[in-house]
Amino acid sequence: MSIEDIFQSILQLKRGEIADLVQAEIDAKTDVGAILEQGLINAMGEVGNQFSEGRLFVPEMLRAAETMKIGLEVLRPLLVEADIKPRGTVIVGTVKGDLHDIGKNLVGMMLEGAGFTVVDLGVDVDPKAFLDAAGENRAQLVAMSALLTTTMPVMADCVGRFKEANLGARLIVGGAPVNQDFAIKISADGYSSDAPGAVELAKNLVPA
Repeated sequence: MSIEDIFQSILQLKRGEIADLVQAEIDAKTDVGAILEQGLINAMGEVGNQFSEGRLFVPEMLRAAETMKIGLEVLRPLLVEADIKPRGTVIVGTVKGDLHDIGKNLVGMMLEGAGFTVVDLGVDVDPKAFLDAAGENRAQLVAMSALLTTTMPVMADCVGRFKEANLGARLIVGGAPVNQDFAIKISADGYSSDAPGAVELAKNLVPA
């Protein structure tokens, strides 16, 4: 058993094995930070690379992210004990009027895999709920998703409310009808067309 086995179990989508592999490293007294960084975070980084290169597709990315999440749940209590700080806190949600969640779920899981604490508000989230959650959790970043053109104005409303509240959280947007021009128009802090891009954007906006 080794950290490399954990890394490979995510790339090979072995959800049934990863919990035991992480526990074995814990039992072997392997450094918790090393398990997180080298086993889980690096694996999700490679998943993002393979997706960008066209070697993985959304279903495989989802399964890899789910595999990583199983391993992270085993590790989480020890991360708290070791006082290993998350990179930052991100609020994610699909905006009011939209019930689509596959893209949002994938972004959330990959952000977790990159070392962020993720607060998932689910779907059909109104601007006030985003604002309240960001304030309560002292979030550095808010990631909004929309798959329906008719719900895009909610993103603009949300950005406007955040600017007025001056909470300091950065706002990023994504989803099929959304593009860079729209993000600029509503004064969002960033846009990504896919989950790996959203992770890179989050890293740039919330430096370690």
